[in-house]
Amino acid sequence: MENTFARFGLPGEPGTDGFWAAAGTPASVSTGDGGWVTLFLWRGSPASLDFESWSEPVPLRRWGDTDCWYAEVAMPARLRVTYRFRTDDAAYADPFNPVGAGGDRSIAATPDAPAQPHWPAVGAADVLPLPRTRFRWTSDRLGGRRTVRVHPAGGGGPMVLLLDGDDWLYLHPAVTAFDAAVAHGEMPAVTLVFLPAQARAAEFGCRPELWEAIRDELLPLVAESGVPADRDRLVVAGQSLGGLSAMYAALEFPDLVSGVACQSGSFWWTPGAMDLADPMGGPVGGAIAARLRERPDLSGLRVAFDVGEHEPRMLPHCELVETLAEQAGATVRVSRSASGHDRAGWRHALLRDVAWALA
Repeated sequence: MENTFARFGLPGEPGTDGFWAAAGTPASVSTGDGGWVTLFLWRGSPASLDFESWSEPVPLRRWGDTDCWYAEVAMPARLRVTYRFRTDDAAYADPFNPVGAGGDRSIAATPDAPAQPHWPAVGAADVLPLPRTRFRWTSDRLGGRRTVRVHPAGGGGPMVLLLDGDDWLYLHPAVTAFDAAVAHGEMPAVTLVFLPAQARAAEFGCRPELWEAIRDELLPLVAESGVPADRDRLVVAGQSLGGLSAMYAALEFPDLVSGVACQSGSFWWTPGAMDLADPMGGPVGGAIAARLRERPDLSGLRVAFDVGEHEPRMLPHCELVETLAEQAGATVRVSRSASGHDRAGWRHALLRDVAWALA
């Protein structure tokens, strides 16, 4: 059999010890029309590739009767995507890829995907640094108990509330990234508040209870934590349903929220939409667009919108909300990330847009 892997820079006989010692994937080659073919390798038993919100699972093929399993995946220009290998009994990070996202996920990027400064490559076995300050929040309004961590990047300053905070603590090294951005002068010192979600779909819908609890219960606890924080300036950073909730908070709690960094906000949301066969098939812009058509005064708000280039069904919803927010007086920034619906692609926008919201 001809070694099809040589064009990916992997000479040698697949399945041999020498081949595996030199293996480094994913590896991409140009298709000549702006796209890429990317090679993924797996050693051992049958498996499939599971991509996050970009592609259906891709079954791996076996190279002859060796222990080498592989897939050649067609990818568009400018794509960064989270993936993992699935076997019959478990999910695994890519052992040949040093760029991970938690213990069982890896990140692939086409060669033309923009760099993400300040986000270090972390492997599946790496332990991410956690903020020293933490406290338990038992909410009377929301019920339940959660651990909130607080980090003064650069010594602390305006508060940045990171929704889905555990993802930014344990899957993506946000503490390191924000520290580096502050150290390089790309944003002012900030106080990061990592808020974990519990009942995500319920909490991040357009409901006041979460934001009443944040205002009346959580922020006083942050003030009591001893970490320097400017409570008069609060930027909320949210993705997907978190982005929806962040924009809702800006609309309904204007005295609380001064800025929003929203990545791929779920602006298709309306009450009951998540129970439908096609949640995105309802009114464009959903409940947030309907609220914005009432022309609330957003003249004091700075809101940065970002959405992935490779999530086409999100675009109409996001574009309408972007337009209506600007018409309502908000100072708006719009960008598109080289990703699908995926934190791996939102990471650079998170730093850039928080810094812009605080400018």
